[in-house]
Amino acid sequence: MAAQTADRNTPYRTAEDFEFPVAAATKIFGGALVCINASSLATKGATATGLKCVGIARDVADNSAGAAGAIRVKVRRGCFRFANSAAADLVALADIGADCYVVDDQTVAKTSASNTRSIAGKVRDVDADGVWVEI
Repeated sequence: MAAQTADRNTPYRTAEDFEFPVAAATKIFGGALVCINASSLATKGATATGLKCVGIARDVADNSAGAAGAIRVKVRRGCFRFANSAAADLVALADIGADCYVVDDQTVAKTSASNTRSIAGKVRDVDADGVWVEI
C-alpha cells in the first residue's frame, strides 16, 4: 500500500478490553491471568514456555467440554496484583521495572526457572499482598 496523500479516518479502540477464542478443554476463571498459546488460543496462565500474556479474564470462560474456539474469553489489559512466588523466586521491590514470569493463573515469580516459564509482564510495585504487574 502506498503512503497517504490525504486524511484518513483511522479506526481505533482503547487498548484495554479484548476477546480471544478459548482453547479446547479449558476453563478460565474470572480474574485469572490469561495467555495466548502457540495455537493462538486463550488459556489460563501456567508454567510453560511460548505463552503470551494478554491480561486477566473479566468473567469465567468455561470451554471444558468445547472444541478449540467454541467460546471467547473477555480479557482486560492493565496493571493487576498477583500472588508472589516464594523463596528464591520471590519478587522484591528491587525488581520494579523488570519482567516477571507466570507460575500459574494467579502467581508470578522473579525468574523463568531455567527457561520453563513465560513472561507475565513488567513489575510495577510489590507490597505485602503481592506483585503489581503491567500486562
